[in-house]
Amino acid sequence: MAKRRRMPWLGWVVVLLALVEGGWLVFDGAHGLLTGDYVTPSSGARAGQLGPWSELFLALGIDPRSTLVMSIHVGLGGTWLLALAAFVKRVPGSRLGLIVCAVLGLWYLPWGTLLSAIQLVLLTRRSLREPGK
Repeated sequence: MAKRRRMPWLGWVVVLLALVEGGWLVFDGAHGLLTGDYVTPSSGARAGQLGPWSELFLALGIDPRSTLVMSIHVGLGGTWLLALAAFVKRVPGSRLGLIVCAVLGLWYLPWGTLLSAIQLVLLTRRSLREPGK
C-alpha cells in the first residue's frame, strides 16, 4: 500500500481560507433564504447594507437580495466545502475543484475576493500540485 504524502502547511492555509469563505457563503445565503435577508451590520453607517459585491448584481439588473442570489451563495459555498473535503482527502482533481470555486468567488467583494485570490496563488504552488503533475 502506497504511503500518502502529508499535506504541506500551505495546503492547510488553503483549507482554512476555503472553509471560511465557503462556510460563510453557505451560512449567509441560508440565513437569507430562511429569514429573508443576509447578515448585515445592525448599527453604524453601514447598518442594513450589503457589501460592494451587491453592486455587481445591481449592474446586471439582478436584485442581490433575491432568492436566486441567495441560492447562488448556498450553491457556491456548498460546492466549495465539498471540493475542500475532497482536497483534504487528497482526491485526484480536487485541487482543480478548489481553483474553480476560487475563480467563481472573485465577485464576492471585498473579503471574498481577497480570500479567493490568496487561494488561487497558493493552489498554483508546486507543493500543492498533485503527484506527477
